[in-house]
Amino acid sequence: MKSSLVAVSAAVVVATLVTGLKDRAALQERFGLGSAGKPAPELMMMGRIKPTDGPAGNPEFNAQLVADKIEAITSPSPALDTSEPDAAASQPAASQPAASQPAAPQTAAPPAQTVAQPAPVTPPIVSAPPAPQQTAAAPQPAVDESALRYFASRGDKVRLQAEISRLQALYPNWVPPADPLAVPQNVDKQLETMWQLYSDGRYAELRKAVADRQAADAGWQPPTDLLDRLDVSEARARLVNASDLRQYATVVDTAAATPSLLTCSEIDILWRVAEAFIQTERAQRGQDAYTYVLKNCSNPAERQATVEKASTLLAYQPMQALLALERPAADGSREFDAIRDNLARRFVAEGNDDPNLAIAPDYVARLEKLAGIEGLASDALLLGWYQLRRNNDANAEKWFRAARAKQDSAAASQGLALALIARKAPEEAEDVMFRWRADSDDATSTYLAATANLMALQPPADLAEDVLHRIATEIITRKYVPTAQQFGWYARSLNQFQTAARWFETALAWKPDDEPSAYGLVITREQLSDRKGVLDLQRAWAGRSSRITNLEDTSSLMPNALTPPPAKGRLAAQQPAQPALRPPTEPLPAERRITLQPGSEVVVRAARPAMETMTVPRGPRQTRGCSTTIDAGQLKPADALSRGWCLMDINRPMEAILAFEAALQSPARKVREDAAYGQSLAYLRAGLSGNAAVAATKAPQNRQRAAELQVAILADRALSAFDAGRYRETLIHLDQRAQLQQERIDLMVLRGYCYLNLKMYGDATRIFEAAAATGSRDAARGLADVRNVTHPDTNN
Repeated sequence: MKSSLVAVSAAVVVATLVTGLKDRAALQERFGLGSAGKPAPELMMMGRIKPTDGPAGNPEFNAQLVADKIEAITSPSPALDTSEPDAAASQPAASQPAASQPAAPQTAAPPAQTVAQPAPVTPPIVSAPPAPQQTAAAPQPAVDESALRYFASRGDKVRLQAEISRLQALYPNWVPPADPLAVPQNVDKQLETMWQLYSDGRYAELRKAVADRQAADAGWQPPTDLLDRLDVSEARARLVNASDLRQYATVVDTAAATPSLLTCSEIDILWRVAEAFIQTERAQRGQDAYTYVLKNCSNPAERQATVEKASTLLAYQPMQALLALERPAADGSREFDAIRDNLARRFVAEGNDDPNLAIAPDYVARLEKLAGIEGLASDALLLGWYQLRRNNDANAEKWFRAARAKQDSAAASQGLALALIARKAPEEAEDVMFRWRADSDDATSTYLAATANLMALQPPADLAEDVLHRIATEIITRKYVPTAQQFGWYARSLNQFQTAARWFETALAWKPDDEPSAYGLVITREQLSDRKGVLDLQRAWAGRSSRITNLEDTSSLMPNALTPPPAKGRLAAQQPAQPALRPPTEPLPAERRITLQPGSEVVVRAARPAMETMTVPRGPRQTRGCSTTIDAGQLKPADALSRGWCLMDINRPMEAILAFEAALQSPARKVREDAAYGQSLAYLRAGLSGNAAVAATKAPQNRQRAAELQVAILADRALSAFDAGRYRETLIHLDQRAQLQQERIDLMVLRGYCYLNLKMYGDATRIFEAAAATGSRDAARGLADVRNVTHPDTNN
């Protein structure tokens, strides 16, 4: 049994030896590991290695007869069976040149259970000139046959055959003995011991034994074959140790100095060298290493393992190049089908990190099928984030709900909350995230974003007392300004002006430069007749906010008004760790007290329409901090652009304007376009439509953006003209906008009030009736206002 194990393991050694001789030159040339001036190893200049089924140069050689003789001699001997039963399996069998040649490759023996037959080796890339035809009278070259004698004496049949093949490759004129057992046995017991140390991998002891003998016998020289094998084995050990310690530069240097290690028989070394290249920012060289394996190595398990290892280190695109080297299987399937599911998961996960990465639909479809069959929450999560990063909110919501159904986790709840926020369902988003609000910084940010969007809903959401209480508790605990500001607007919508003022004051205490909160506070104090408080705020914000310092008279907005107006430009809550939210809607309907005829005064409710919804491109799923005030002019244009969008997310348009202005200095056209677009939106958010129109011209915009901006600017101008009592001008802007986009119901109501204020009662009635037919309450109130003016007696 022990002899069989020896024979089996040694057969594999021969195969790896021949394969190593075959492919090393191609890999060295592909990697460029050897220096240009370094001579090629002699091993790469050999002729074709003969097949191992029998030496062609000796017709009398009979491999089977030799094997039988060795078996007959060695089997009865217990000494040979028990001394080192696994020596053949543990000893690296590598082909080495004789004393006049450099180190040749050494191969590590695979496990004894693996059976492989030696294969013929293709000619190397660089070949020596063909040797002249050998004649029968050619003299025998001087060949170091110490290894041959050692393997014969050990009864190692397979390694004996491998050594004969190696010597034939190195010395084409050499003819092996007809009976290797007839070769004189080694009488040098010390040399026998040295070979045994090499077989056992005890390289340090072998070095010492050689040095000790040379010191004792100055005329003795160790066999070059033994030293060459030892050098390669030690180089392999150094390379593996450096790789384990992540000393990647040492790995590359060692491989460059020992190219004989870079063969298919040393597949682990090739993997380590590829990793070293990638970790030292030479990804293309690492890809070349993996490509070499797939082009030259044939072991199916090793090829599959190569793709798996590469997928953890290489990006999506390089991996597609490697997968193109896949070989068809005999049954018609593909070679890497067994790992294709995991590859799909890996690629979709990479697509989650980069929204601009286009993953092949086959991988996404494969993962969707897996999620349906296996029902893993992790697969549904991958798909949810992948769809969310590409603004496919409906599909993202479907997969996040599926993930939560399997396993309610913070990641699944966070993704679902973001999808719900995107489709303007923040009430459910807040409920979903409340349980996980403290799980991580990302989870906290998502919960806070949900609360800000919930409080900013138009019309205001009818929230239960316990929900309001828990939101307020979290906001106070975390001092989150956007939601505190929205609490102020929410309180105003309920005519709770004292409460609103306290919330605005709280937000300003946490962030003194929060302009929207200051504006909310100043109009609230004006309605509470706190003239001193108004003047204090106007002095504090002089030069920083035109709408605060130039505050119009709001005394007509009485505290008991049905629907008091919040500040213009509602907050899009900050969402640091996830895609940016869309800008919110404009203020609630406002009451205006106007004089229609001498001696009579009525209240006309003018529905303030929502601003045009602009979609801010989603950014990477990472934290963008802009809570502090800094000089945007000191930033790089790209950073200033990113800060501008961040400021827009937390509704600080005046600061965003300055950030976008800094980004306009960029030499990149794309950055300038985005900066001009963002600055226009910021001016619109601040209620400065004239400035928005100017900003839009600072850089060329594509057709879609230009149309969006023009529609939004005209709507904002119509609102401003209406607020100033310029009703005919309001109608002009509404007519211009209607030529670009169908008029919304809220703008129709605004048009009706323009007609009413211009005493064009018939037109006003027609507009209000058309809008009321859609279910608009504001239009119904408009009809009532028309009747109050035209038939006051009837209404009384």
